[in-house]
Amino acid sequence: MKRNRTLAAAALVVTLALTTAACGGSKGGGTGGDNASGKAGAAGFNAAAEKVVNPSDKKGGTLNLWTTTDVDSLDPGRAYYASVWNYERFYTRTLLAFDGKPGKDGLQLVPDLASAKPEISADGKTYTFKLKPGLKFEDGSVITSKDIKYGIERIFAQDVISGGPTYLVNELDQGQGYKGPYTDSDPNKLGLKSVQTPDDTTIVFTLAKPNSDFPYLLAMGSAAPVPQKLDTGAQYGQKPVSSGPYKFKSVEPGKEYELVRNENWDPASDPFRKALPDTVKLTVTTNADDMDSRLLAGTADLDWAQTGLSQAAQVKVLQDQSLKANTDDPYNGFIRYITMAPSVAPFDNQHCRNAVLYAADTTALQTARGGSVAGSLYGSMLPPNILGSDEYDPFGLTKGKPNLDKAKEELKACGKPDGFKTTIAVRGNKPKEVNSAVALQTALKAVNIDVTVDQYDGKLISSVIGAPDVVKSKGYGLIVMGWGADYPTGSGYLQPLVDGRFIAQNGNNNYAEINDPEINGWFDQAAQETDPAKAADLYKKINHKVVDGAYYLPMVADKALNWRNPRLTNVYISDAFGEVDFQALGVSDGK
Repeated sequence: MKRNRTLAAAALVVTLALTTAACGGSKGGGTGGDNASGKAGAAGFNAAAEKVVNPSDKKGGTLNLWTTTDVDSLDPGRAYYASVWNYERFYTRTLLAFDGKPGKDGLQLVPDLASAKPEISADGKTYTFKLKPGLKFEDGSVITSKDIKYGIERIFAQDVISGGPTYLVNELDQGQGYKGPYTDSDPNKLGLKSVQTPDDTTIVFTLAKPNSDFPYLLAMGSAAPVPQKLDTGAQYGQKPVSSGPYKFKSVEPGKEYELVRNENWDPASDPFRKALPDTVKLTVTTNADDMDSRLLAGTADLDWAQTGLSQAAQVKVLQDQSLKANTDDPYNGFIRYITMAPSVAPFDNQHCRNAVLYAADTTALQTARGGSVAGSLYGSMLPPNILGSDEYDPFGLTKGKPNLDKAKEELKACGKPDGFKTTIAVRGNKPKEVNSAVALQTALKAVNIDVTVDQYDGKLISSVIGAPDVVKSKGYGLIVMGWGADYPTGSGYLQPLVDGRFIAQNGNNNYAEINDPEINGWFDQAAQETDPAKAADLYKKINHKVVDGAYYLPMVADKALNWRNPRLTNVYISDAFGEVDFQALGVSDGK
């Protein structure tokens, strides 16, 4: 998932728990929804990370979201920003969805359009869903299984519906070569063979092989229903048809988006959405300092992008405990790291890679990203919120200081006792990443590793660091990057980074080009596991083996310090998105 600034995902997972129980967010915490006085300091720092702040069922008013980054697309099939996936919960429903609860409880999948959890065949290849009765789009037409199939088929038309995740294409094409409904010869434009709709309330998915992650793919917007008669192809994002509690009143790209109530949404059919405000406004600005001033003044409620307060506002907030009490600083699911590329000498020798890990000043790397509020020192390659993650740190990275004696020993072992030269690639338009590259450059001088910092245009990521041939030709021994899961499992996070079958000649994310048959096999075993705990054991083994191989220097487990207006009700961080769950929010003053 893209966090409005880099490929990632905010979604994380602890368990796959499908339940039909309705929920409105857990109780506890806060000061009471109708008791928010507007005075700072009532809730407490990081209060929304694990509980609901200001729980309330009060309806009415306008929720004012602001952002310095425009949406990438409102089309559920094309969106890839984490905040858009979160925002979609206002106007898009799927067969399954992440529950409306704080913290790890928000990682559970619950039936949304589906009436219950899927019926799964004994061989794990067939998923059968039944829809709830009475589901409708905003125009009053009934949502059928064919609308869901059609919505999925759209993303096969990558010449028209591009930019979003394509996991379902990879999972469901199975050699058919399906190109989407716009060129479909089927008279009903429903020719994808692996998805069948025997009646309007039943949809059946047949997989080529078992995949325990498949339900998570059905919780993405790319699996949302789209009414064929109202599909406008590449222009659908200009006014997507709502299946949720809100519909678009106006869409002004780069300026403002306004959602109002969808009168054809049935709250009785919805397991978690509260739909408290009458109106939801999203205002786009190019002035980050002005947005932060509005947040602290109470005229803006929340930073939609959830990327954290700017430096000036952050300093002001952290120096005033009453202001700090209205902020949260949770893990957002990213790890910021530096890859060591074994395809570039001398990093083909593990001892040389070990030397970098021991010589790195991780406190300086953390400072380069903004200090402790921007992330915690971290020693491995699974985020702290994903099942299978532990405190594994064989190189002592969380100690915060270099071990120069060990680094020098490793240099001798790799045949480079006098050090060596290498180049670090970094996106020039990402100041924190450039600062990180310079911090590592400075630290490695202590053991005579001479690093040249090469800044490239971040928009060229796929054809620069994402192209193995370019990495080799430019001698990029070190690569600065960050990652978060597109879907919330250990494979959703790790597989693009370390599975050799994911290595691509363009758009590659496995910069270390790890292709270990044992690691690849563990991913296959985990995909067939129906017990999340057993799958987590496999992800833990993968993580440990990758860390032991010294392919990555994790800098921090990422955090972002975000402000919440004291008037907001039902504020909590969902671990599924690594940010505040927008759909739950209300306003206590009704304005």
